[in-house]
Amino acid sequence: MKQARFTRFEQAQQQDWALIDDRFRHYLADTPRRVIEHLHRLAGDTHGYPVDRYEHSLQTASRALRDGADEETVVCALLHDIGDDLSPANHADIAAAILEPFIDPLNTWMIRHHELFQGYHYRHFFGQDPRAREQYREHPAYARTVRFCDEWDQSSFDPDYDTLPLETFLPMVENILGRPPFGGLPELTDNNGGDRS
Repeated sequence: MKQARFTRFEQAQQQDWALIDDRFRHYLADTPRRVIEHLHRLAGDTHGYPVDRYEHSLQTASRALRDGADEETVVCALLHDIGDDLSPANHADIAAAILEPFIDPLNTWMIRHHELFQGYHYRHFFGQDPRAREQYREHPAYARTVRFCDEWDQSSFDPDYDTLPLETFLPMVENILGRPPFGGLPELTDNNGGDRS
């Protein structure tokens, strides 16, 4: 059987779900490659910035790595703007959603809020409160998000910076996005509720 035969979930049989589960696990294992492929879409248009979003992503990750950040944080730095291509208005939410199954919840929070925290450096130009991030001062991820934004993200628009190549980060992406999502997937059981293995 090459594909399931149901047209509604209520018609599905054990063998249908066994096939789908197997295909899903193979597709999931290819996540690092697909995410990196999407990262390349940030290359090209600078949108007026001194560097394009691809270079900015590599620079942010380079700074984090050189500053001694752990592997997961470096991957967060590399992929923090990956949502820009799909939806610039809420790119941080998209990046957080992509990473969430594989990273610590505090890092998910950091990525989700990095745009607001980054605003500390420019919101006043738009008549907005640059200190808006202070509302989260008591949050357990506050300090890491400030560090991420202030030390790595906002300073990574330098065309002359010695940016590390993407190849430096590929093993890290494979390690982090190769983890079992959310700590592990449920196992398919037989019709009687037992493990199918």
